[in-house]
Amino acid sequence: MKANKRFQVTVDEAGRLLLPAELSERWQLNPGDKLDLVEQANALELNHPVHQLARVYLEPTNECNLECSTCMRNVWDEAPGYMSEYVFKRFLTTLQDFTPLPEVFFGGYGEPLGHPRIIKMIAELKSMGVTVELITNGTLLTEARLKSLIKVGLDRLWVSIDGATPASYADVRLGDRLPQIISNLRKLQELKLRDYLESPRLGIAFVAMKRNIQELPDVLRLGHSLGADRFSISNLLPHTPDLAEEILYERCMNLGELLPTPGNPLVSMPRMDINPVTLAAMGRILRGSYTLTLGQQQFGEVANQCPFVEKRSTSLRWDGALSPCLALLHEHESYLDDRLRKPRAYWIGNIREKSLMELWIDPIYIDLRDRLRTFDFSPCSFCNSCEYASSNQEDCFGNILPACGGCLWAQGLIQCP
Repeated sequence: MKANKRFQVTVDEAGRLLLPAELSERWQLNPGDKLDLVEQANALELNHPVHQLARVYLEPTNECNLECSTCMRNVWDEAPGYMSEYVFKRFLTTLQDFTPLPEVFFGGYGEPLGHPRIIKMIAELKSMGVTVELITNGTLLTEARLKSLIKVGLDRLWVSIDGATPASYADVRLGDRLPQIISNLRKLQELKLRDYLESPRLGIAFVAMKRNIQELPDVLRLGHSLGADRFSISNLLPHTPDLAEEILYERCMNLGELLPTPGNPLVSMPRMDINPVTLAAMGRILRGSYTLTLGQQQFGEVANQCPFVEKRSTSLRWDGALSPCLALLHEHESYLDDRLRKPRAYWIGNIREKSLMELWIDPIYIDLRDRLRTFDFSPCSFCNSCEYASSNQEDCFGNILPACGGCLWAQGLIQCP
């Protein structure tokens, strides 16, 4: 892992911080840009500007060839759709307004490889010099398609695998396809080795729940044997009462157990080997009346951080609607404890009518990104005691759609690659 590079920052006579030109150029910082400076116990943390677009999550279709038990598509009533050539061309044309070009991640709530033009879409982006990633369930990775993905220059392929055995995989994905997927990925590995290729690099996405968490080490070993160099582990977002019984974060949803109690003794631990003995000791400390830090990082803090803002990303739906995040692309149902939540979709506008740049710099969108950075929303994820928590239309702090206090992504419980 590459070490963090250190820079010297000068303070001028007016108390202003002057950044090195090399750093300003790399981060595309311009006069007047606003960066958040966070005061910590022993440091000042300067965060990147949230108004520079770095990633676009692009949903080519909301259709899928599988019916996984964990998918939100089971609890919506949307018509199937595929991104039209017109919408994609609009995206391509207006993407060029950004310098540097943002990376593009094909994903969303359908199977990207099910789009009939997906290879051509990737090729057109790569011809512009865009970094492109794609996530798939892996069942459509035929040898011909793998060769096409290699030929057009896909940078990273993510594959969702929620079990290390055919039986456990079928339990979630509702189909005994794991041997086929492993065979497909072995073929990818073989094709890359044959031609001495590094790309597409492989990532594995895993949704953790009670029924499969014991298989995570086996999934990691399997993925590593297939050449994966990244793993993205997420908790389950339950869309039915049965799935709500499968979550692994009941205690994390209790604000009293999550927050360090004022007055508790502070236990400052050094970094040390992670093994069964040290983990057991730290577990006993966390269960006691102590606040624990490990290598100066505190356990038990509320995240309150939008990962989509931190990635400087936006999300484009198959029909051209632009949302701040994947969670707001579609209306859906989920459960917070035993409460049914019905978050509404939220769109800034549609790329059919405005360019991507016009939507990105819309004052309403800029204000939302600023509010998400400070995250001044009511703690619906933890409080969950009134009707406001049943949706995202408003909260008791006076925020209106999207009121993000009930977002599990912002608490680090659900995550996307």
